[in-house]
Amino acid sequence: MRTLTSLLGNSQQLDGGAMFGNAPRAVWAGWLAPDAANRVALACRCLLVEEGDGRRILLETGIGAFFAPKLRERYGVVEAEHVLLDALAAQGLSDADIDVVVLSHLHFDHAGGLLAAWDGGPARLLFPNAQFVVGREAWQRALNPHPRDKASFVPELIALLEASGRLVLVDDATPACLPPDWRFHISNGHTPGMLLAEIPLPGGPLLFAADLIPGAAWVHVPITMGYDRFPELLIDEKRALLQRLAAAGGRLFFTHDPQLACGEVLLDGQTQRFSVTATQAKLSRLAI
Repeated sequence: MRTLTSLLGNSQQLDGGAMFGNAPRAVWAGWLAPDAANRVALACRCLLVEEGDGRRILLETGIGAFFAPKLRERYGVVEAEHVLLDALAAQGLSDADIDVVVLSHLHFDHAGGLLAAWDGGPARLLFPNAQFVVGREAWQRALNPHPRDKASFVPELIALLEASGRLVLVDDATPACLPPDWRFHISNGHTPGMLLAEIPLPGGPLLFAADLIPGAAWVHVPITMGYDRFPELLIDEKRALLQRLAAAGGRLFFTHDPQLACGEVLLDGQTQRFSVTATQAKLSRLAI
């Protein structure tokens, strides 16, 4: 038996236009209401999977609290404390209890929670007993970022991961540190080599959608983010995965949706539009 628990990390407020790409404000403001500064509220949600053999696997760590105050304000990080550590503590766990951390990619809003909260000193890596699963191409991207997304990576974090001796680089094969029934999809539209974990469930698979589909609003196939490197490719990848999930009764797990943790993918046979139904705001040790 495995259990699934959604955990909230530090939240963000980012420009709505950047989050919805070329969609007009009149459209996206109906999905996420902006504040006076045109920012929308976003979650950094992680997924804790506890396996029957005792392994504890954490999918992503959110943005964390590693930024100095000035940068925390620039990037819209709301809380100064490391919220994910508090969420783990509420489950009776600490970062030392995690056996594997799966990182879809290494942008700071998905991997920054690997670092301790800012205290004025050097960056410090948390999760001392975990192996860190990263896509090989995503790792190469972090080592040699393009000028367009260089600011999305934390050089100190990359160096600490490399020095840890616990980095597990994968292509699309499931490494030995994860259950053999897990599988991965590689997505290149948002950033090269993004690793999307698929976990089998009795009613249909659960896909950790990362930044391919960061929330329910992005289930609409044409909607992309201004941060996406290759929007047209992302749309093609999104459509293919949504079709597969809809046919299999699958669900999406959302990292950035401020309200929803997951929902079942539904395809309207008449309009050919996708949506999510049977949504859940959180998962609390859901037993599978």
